[in-house]
Amino acid sequence: MNVRRILRSDHVAGWAFAFPAVALLIAFGIVPIVWSALMSFQKTNLLSTPQWIGLDNYRALLKDPLFETSAVHAMIYTALFVPLSVGGGLFAAVALNRRVRGIRVYRLAVFVPVVVSTIATSIMFLWLFDPNFGLANWLLGKVGLGPFGFFTSSNGALYSIIAMTVWGWIGFDAIIYLAALQGVPQELLEAAAIDGARSWSIFRNVTLPLLGPATLFLVVFSSINALQVFDEVYFLTRGGPGTATYVPVFYLFTLAFQQGIAGYAAAIAYVLLVVILILTLIQLWVGKRMVYYAS
Repeated sequence: MNVRRILRSDHVAGWAFAFPAVALLIAFGIVPIVWSALMSFQKTNLLSTPQWIGLDNYRALLKDPLFETSAVHAMIYTALFVPLSVGGGLFAAVALNRRVRGIRVYRLAVFVPVVVSTIATSIMFLWLFDPNFGLANWLLGKVGLGPFGFFTSSNGALYSIIAMTVWGWIGFDAIIYLAALQGVPQELLEAAAIDGARSWSIFRNVTLPLLGPATLFLVVFSSINALQVFDEVYFLTRGGPGTATYVPVFYLFTLAFQQGIAGYAAAIAYVLLVVILILTLIQLWVGKRMVYYAS
């Protein structure tokens, strides 16, 4: 009788429907996380019997110049990508938050780069930035500049990747900001205008503070996204020229799947995880004190 009652309960039915998703999460989420944590304390190439070496992989990171180079590139990328994409998204959202003819077409045009695949975007920018026949160098040549090897220059390759990824993500940030802008109470804006506030003053003192939750979300999301950049580097430069565009995820990928140094690569992954976690906690702590949440 008790077994029949249990089988008929809503809990069993709920878990039955959730089981496929839970099983996939465990198999492709939790198990790899635990397995890679163990690998970070081992010397292994994923094929032979692993050898337990304790913290040697983490100690080796402190003396690895290529890891240091990758970390510096990741910090530069994050420091530029986050403000440019978030700021550009805010500017685009304000421009799109208008009642003009064809506004849906403009909004669609801004969002299209987000849904375009990384490969397609990379191919397009390889053509645009080509030093011989690219549109960017053709335009620069009209004003007496260039040609520049955007992706082939050790000084400019990383910044060219930043420019491409900012272009690709502005649409996502703009849509988030646009939704937040449309949620700003109009009576507050009207009250500020009645009190004599100008447009810029209304935006800075009324609208911008109310966009705080959206800004915090985008800063946290963009920071995590930037520190894990991989696709663009892999398709465009493969870390080159030389090591000019090496970033942590690309470095650990080459170590694990090209050089067979999986344990050391796992240690890099967990250092990156800790850095992302600490940065996120700091951003949330700052946001808790600076972001205004309307009741």
